[in-house]
Amino acid sequence: MYLHSGCQIAVSPDTKHFAVDWLGVEVTGATLGIIGMGSIGYKVAQRARAFNMRILYHNRNRRRKEEEEAVGAHYCEKMEDLLQQSDFVMLVVNLTPETHKLMGKKELGLMKPTATLINISRGAVIDQDALVEALQNKVIRAAALDVTYPEPLPRDHPMLKLNNIIITPHVGTATVQAMRTMAEEAITNMLAVLNNQPIPSQVFPK
Repeated sequence: MYLHSGCQIAVSPDTKHFAVDWLGVEVTGATLGIIGMGSIGYKVAQRARAFNMRILYHNRNRRRKEEEEAVGAHYCEKMEDLLQQSDFVMLVVNLTPETHKLMGKKELGLMKPTATLINISRGAVIDQDALVEALQNKVIRAAALDVTYPEPLPRDHPMLKLNNIIITPHVGTATVQAMRTMAEEAITNMLAVLNNQPIPSQVFPK
C-alpha cells in the first residue's frame, strides 16, 4: 500500500513535505503463511527466509522434513491455524473446484485485523465480494492482488475504489527473460512430443 501511495506523494505537485508519522509494517520477524507449497510456494519461502520471517505453510501434502528445515517452514495441517497466526497470507495454489473461492468471509474473518492477504495464484481463489467487505470493514488490514476475476476488473468495481489494496495486471512473470524461458520450455516440450521422446515438463505425468 505504501509503495503505491508513497510514489504518488513523492511526485505530486502539491507535496511540500513528507509526514514523519507515515509508517509501514515490518516484514523482518513477521509471520508469513503460504497456502500452496508447490514449486512456486517453496521459492517464496526461500526468499522469505532471507528476511528472517517465520514461515507457516498449508498444503495438500506435507513437504519432506529436510525441505521444511532448509527454509525453516512449519506445516499447518489446518488452514485455519495458518490464517489465525499469519501477518501475511499468500495464496499460491492452482485454481481447481476445491480451491475456487477458497478464501471467503469465514476465512477472512479468521485472519488478524493487522494482516495482509496476497494473491499470486488466480483471481477466483478469493471470493471478491467477501474481500471487498473485509477491506471496507477493516476485518483485515490490506490486500495485494496480481490476479482478479475478470481481468481487468470492470472500471466501476468496488475494489478499485479502496485505499487499502494494491492490484497489478497479472504481471508476476512479466519479464523479458521469464517470457523467453517459458517460450523455450514450450518449444522443448513440443519437439519432445514430435520426436516421441519423454516430455520434460509434463503437466500430468503418467
